[in-house]
Amino acid sequence: MPDPPSRVIDVFLACEEAVRRGALIRRATRQDKEFHFQDWFKTRLDDLGIRYDAPARNTYPDFRLVGMTEGYEIKGLAYPGREANYDSNSQIPTGFHNGRTIYYVFGRYPKDPDGDEYPVIDLVMCHGDFLNADHEYAHENKNLTGFGSYGDIMIRDRKMYVSPTPFALTDGTAAQRTLVLPLGAEPDSRLEPVGTLVRVEAANLVVGYEFDLSANKLTPKHIPNPRAGTRHDFIAYRRRGAGGPPVTTKAPERTGA
Repeated sequence: MPDPPSRVIDVFLACEEAVRRGALIRRATRQDKEFHFQDWFKTRLDDLGIRYDAPARNTYPDFRLVGMTEGYEIKGLAYPGREANYDSNSQIPTGFHNGRTIYYVFGRYPKDPDGDEYPVIDLVMCHGDFLNADHEYAHENKNLTGFGSYGDIMIRDRKMYVSPTPFALTDGTAAQRTLVLPLGAEPDSRLEPVGTLVRVEAANLVVGYEFDLSANKLTPKHIPNPRAGTRHDFIAYRRRGAGGPPVTTKAPERTGA
């Protein structure tokens, strides 16, 4: 039996409409630094009657739709603040994971709101391939023993990935609600294209690294990318009639800690 049609456009338009009518993010406590925007997105799925596995810590993506090979990873960003990149604990961004097509939802909200309710300033929903087109890399944490003067300390290699956000990769998405899909996606009369975006694969790939504990120096290992120069084309969409500036690609800044 073929998979049901994707719900990504329905989900995007539900988010877009919620931002326009001023549906607020509500945080349970001032210590809630992670789940408030996730809860806002959950309400959009509930409004659509879309079933999903309940999100939990250390699961990827955050929302895995039931009966569909589709998932959504949610990233809330305080503005002004760190918005050019984000930490991805133990999972690099990708457009395909464990049999599912993955979409990322980035929403910015005020950094210092007056209370525990505040608006979504702008929103970008994008296919994961816009962030990284590699579907083959499998993350694993490793460890080794024998460190320290008595040789009984373990070193754990627990990787964290730092990826650019769509706000760093594009111009024209600030203060807007934008959907980014691969070129060739099924057209929908509810949307209108507002830009063609291109990502180009790098000349070299990092396939390993070495950490010198004496010098505290991290040295990457590169190989030539067999797909160097390959274009990945995407179309930016908005709700038909929404207006706003065109969306264009800009070179990403170097990610850092």
